[in-house]
Amino acid sequence: MKTHILTFTLLFIVCLTARAELKWEQTAVELHPARGDKQAIGHFKYQNTGKAPVHFKSVHASCGCTAAQSQKDQVAPGEKGEVTATFNIGDRTGTQVKTVTVETDEAANQKTVLTLKAIIPQELEIAPTFVFWKQGEKADPKSITVHAGKDFSVKHIKVTSSSPDFQTKIEETGEGQFKVDVQPSETNHPIASTLTIQAENSPKTFYATARITTAPTAPVAPGAPAIQKAPAASTPPARPPAPTGQTH
Repeated sequence: MKTHILTFTLLFIVCLTARAELKWEQTAVELHPARGDKQAIGHFKYQNTGKAPVHFKSVHASCGCTAAQSQKDQVAPGEKGEVTATFNIGDRTGTQVKTVTVETDEAANQKTVLTLKAIIPQELEIAPTFVFWKQGEKADPKSITVHAGKDFSVKHIKVTSSSPDFQTKIEETGEGQFKVDVQPSETNHPIASTLTIQAENSPKTFYATARITTAPTAPVAPGAPAIQKAPAASTPPARPPAPTGQTH
């Protein structure tokens, strides 16, 4: 009995020491692509610190704008490698977070999630991105501020309204700064427009919205007496017939 227990213990220890294990240098990468870059590429390096080979089962990115791949399908004990994640920037701006899920045959940790964070320079900064008028409100213009982002030089912008019911007027207020006045032709009924904003000679497109909203129902003030309808007028009872005259 003791021999069987000893044999089982030795086998258990051998299995522990022979297991496969990937150690990642980092599972999160932050990138700062420069203006005009079309891609942001993250490198996630690893090493097999176990005593058995590690096999990759799959490497999947969280969206179609990101491609991920491993250098090899099998990693021998002590061997190093990396998984690369390539994010296609396109017309995206601001902070973009994408993930890559790596699945292996490791017993202890079969799935690992890698995070790629790309901070893409913002060519134009717009505030606010939504202006509105209540139905029946005076059709005065309202302003949107547009200014060039850091390290960008913008001399002219173009603003297009998707609806002819809204007119726009651009005024340069400083170097790389603009004021866009948006004015509806009238506010008698709900309507919306998408404003397309572009810097001159730039393929990137930014958006704002102008809208006429439905006028809300006026609320009843707390404690105000409820308005009661006047009771319907009742039909007066019929008069009794006049008494007939008597013959004397």
